[in-house]
Order: sequence, then structure tokens, then C-alpha cells
Amino acid sequence: MEKFFKLRKHKTNVKTEVIAGVTTFFTMVYIIFVNPAILSDTGMSWDGVFVATIIATVIGTLIMALVANVPYAVAPGMGLNAFFTYTVCFGLGFHWREAMAMVFICGLINVLITVTKIRKVIVKAIPKSLQLAIGGSIGLFIAYIGIKNAGFLSYAGTAEGVTAGDVIIPALAHFDNPGAIVALLGLVIIIILMLLKVKGAMLIGIICATIIALMNGVAEWPETLFEWKVGAVTDVWFAFFGNPGIGSLFSDASKVFSAVVVIFAFSLTDTFDTVGTFIGTGRKSGIFDDKDEKALAESSGFKSKMDKALFADATATSIGALFGTSNTTTYIESAAGINVGGRTGLTSIVTAVLFILCLPFMTLFGVVPAQATAPALIVVGILMSESFVGIKWGEIEEAIPAFLTVLIMAFAYNISYGIAAGFTFFCIVKIVKGKAKEVHPVIYGSTALFLVNFIVMALGVI
Repeated sequence: MEKFFKLRKHKTNVKTEVIAGVTTFFTMVYIIFVNPAILSDTGMSWDGVFVATIIATVIGTLIMALVANVPYAVAPGMGLNAFFTYTVCFGLGFHWREAMAMVFICGLINVLITVTKIRKVIVKAIPKSLQLAIGGSIGLFIAYIGIKNAGFLSYAGTAEGVTAGDVIIPALAHFDNPGAIVALLGLVIIIILMLLKVKGAMLIGIICATIIALMNGVAEWPETLFEWKVGAVTDVWFAFFGNPGIGSLFSDASKVFSAVVVIFAFSLTDTFDTVGTFIGTGRKSGIFDDKDEKALAESSGFKSKMDKALFADATATSIGALFGTSNTTTYIESAAGINVGGRTGLTSIVTAVLFILCLPFMTLFGVVPAQATAPALIVVGILMSESFVGIKWGEIEEAIPAFLTVLIMAFAYNISYGIAAGFTFFCIVKIVKGKAKEVHPVIYGSTALFLVNFIVMALGVI
């Protein structure tokens, strides 16, 4: 184990890696219930998607662990699954098998751009100020997920057709909800334990909050601990091969353009979500250090950890589609495990093993409510805010794109949109200041693709 994962080299040990893996698992296990709830609206089997979600998560996470030796978990992406269901299937009228074929093609494209080093070039082209902004923004993004899951916020108004007169301002909840109380107590416990420098503070906090949730009725102990549904995967396994599916995807001339745009949107979002996650968490933790970044820039093949991690992420999407789930991506919740000390693929191995155990013991892991894991995400946001220190806020040229990255990523609830805002205004600033040559061509190209994507969305094509 020491020889394979190089624990001493990464200044970690088995105990720390196990705690990190368990912490990551509990902060993201919600996906095995949420993903089938969303995708089953298309007509897919809930049980089939449930099993497919676990299998795709386990395989993708194991690839990340064994190929790249990094503490990241891979699972079907939130947002991407909603796009799959409500835009591609409901809005554009594609059969779910056709949509799954698009996901498979997207995965192949991501493998291609990884092998051809396009993803690598993207990482290298992002200026230091935006890398820091992305890192801090992701921290805020994670904290927002935590606050939302905790039930700390209440809302008014609508998300559609918002104008200056609409009331969409989030307000603090009244804490008359038992779930919010569970989350608040969990947050206090974690903070106190961290201040006392207790190892495993986040995991202990999640366990304590779960116990409190069981006591006040937010969570209930299951009637049965064992439920086996592996056979259900046959309902969605390799389902997109045939007609409807990949055989019919481009047969209707009126839908060809929409299909191409959807595949592009899948690939663009997946790429920048992953790149943003690696930059945001890897630099601060030292997982991707200066030596690795140098290897990324100068070596050929897959010699750096970043190269291998990008490849692992890319292959996971096509594998997920084969088993019957929407795009997989590197999970930002991995930051929870990283922040408790996870530094190697052993963390991911532990996370993957726990997901495997969900197959027969899904009801047991389902006991842990979102309100119990939410405090850990909030604390991760606190820890990741350190990235903001390196940004020169007193220099308007650097502050504009950095701030808009933070603003849009958090309030639009989308990592890719935040990166798009940062790239766009970075280009505008440099052009206006007569420093257009300082912008890497990849940033110009990526910005153009983002703008095309937004224009197409505005025209109602997707």
C-alpha cells in the first residue's frame, strides 16, 4: 500500500486517508438517490439508474485512484442530469436512449481532447489570478450547497423571467424546521472540534448530526438493512445502442443541429467543471504541486498527475453512459475529504468501497440526511476561501474578472458559468487596456465557445 500510493511522500497515512474517504463519501452519497429521481422522469427505470449511478461512480472513482493516485471521486454530475432530463428529453424531445447516446459521444470527445492535450493546454492557459479566483469561488459554491442543503435559506419569487421588481432575495430561515436545527448543531460541533484540533472533526460532526436527526425525526432507522437491486441495471445497460438510440440520433435532419449543440454543451460544461475543481482544490492542498504543473507543461504522454486525473475523468463519462447514467464528473465534494487530509488515491479507494456497499445496504446509508452532511460543506468553503488572499484586489484589472468569477459561480449556481464570466471579462479588460497579446489564444477560443453556447441558449435551441 505504501509502495503503490506513496503515503509518506504525500505526508499522509492510512488512518487519515480512510477518514478522508469516508468524509467524501458521506458528503456526496446523496447522488445515488437524487440522480435516479431526476433521470427516472424520462421513463428510465429508477432501480436501473440507482444501480447504474453506483457502478459508474465506483468505476470512475477507482480509475481516478489507480491511474492518477489522487483523492477525487467521480459521479454523475448534478446540473448535467437535470439538463439531460428537462432540456434534452423534455424540451428538445429526444428519447432518453438518444440522450444517453449523446452522453457517450461526449465522453469520447473528452477522451480525445485529453489525449490530444487540449485539456492540458486549457489548464496551462488560465492566468494565476483566475486560478485563485476559481479556487475561492468553488469554496463559496460548496458552502452555498451546504447552506441550501441545511435548510438555512428561504426564498420568494420565481427563477423565470426575473426583473428588478421580482423578489428573489434569499433570506435566513426561521429555524423552526427540525432539519435546519440538525444542520446548525452539526456545524457548531464541527467548528468546535476543529478549533480543538480534533482529527476527523468533519466525520465526527456528520455522525453526531445523524444521531441527532434520528432522535428528532429528521431521519428514520430503516425497517430493513438489506435490499439487492443489481439485476435492475439490465433495464438501462447499453440501452442506447439501437433505435431509438444512437441509431436514430442523426436520422431526423431537423434535430441534427440540436444534437450537435447538446453534445457540445455537455462537453464544455464537463470540461470546465473538472478543470475548475482540480485547480480550485489541487493547488491549495498541494495535490498538484509546482513539480506536477511543470510536468504537465513540459512532458509528453501522461506523466503528471493532472494528465492522469483528466484522463480518468474523461473516460468515466462514456463508461457511465454504457451502464445507464448521465455525464459523470469529478465531484467538488471531494474537497471535504481533501480538507481532512486526503492526498492519495487511497482516499478514493475508500470512497469507492463505501459506494459498493450501498448496493446491498442502500437503506442503511440512506439514513444519513442532507442536513447532516451540509455543515461539512460549509466548513470546506471556509477553508477554501484562503485562495482569495493571493488576488490583487486593489488592482482593478485583476479584480474585475476575479470578482465576476466569484459572483456568477455562486449566484448562478454553476461552476462553468463562473469560469465563463471570468474568461470573458479577462479578455475585455486586456483588450481595452491594450494588452490583448497577454491573453492566451486558448482563453480567447474558450470565451468564444462560451459565448456561442449562451447565444444558442438565448435563441432557444437548447
